[in-house]
Amino acid sequence: MPSRAGRRRRARHDERGSAIADFALVSVVLVPLVFGVLQIALVWHVKTTLTSAASEGARYGASYDRTTEDGRRRTAAVIDDVFGADFDGVVSGGETSVDGQPVVEVSVRAQVPVLAFWGPAITVHAQGHAIKEVLP
Repeated sequence: MPSRAGRRRRARHDERGSAIADFALVSVVLVPLVFGVLQIALVWHVKTTLTSAASEGARYGASYDRTTEDGRRRTAAVIDDVFGADFDGVVSGGETSVDGQPVVEVSVRAQVPVLAFWGPAITVHAQGHAIKEVLP
């Protein structure tokens, strides 16, 4: 009859390599989950940055001595500073009215790759609004 210590040693030897199998099973779920979270973070970062740039451009274009075209150019310049000149985005601007007040609106539409920095892309829309300054 084997001793207790001998049985424990044999049991430990039987579990060799189980960490590799456990890692393989867990990584099948964990790796795509981590990449999915990173992708959502990338799209969210692009969306909030474009919204911030559109808002800044709208405020700039709504200033007393500025035009909506100035706001559009300002938005494009901010996007170029953040993402680089090769970022593919369409910036448009215009004036609307909200409750009788003139409002400058700047819109940005851009394509964001789904798989990090390559792959198919989704369209992200962002807008910024500001009340136009007028003399009384």
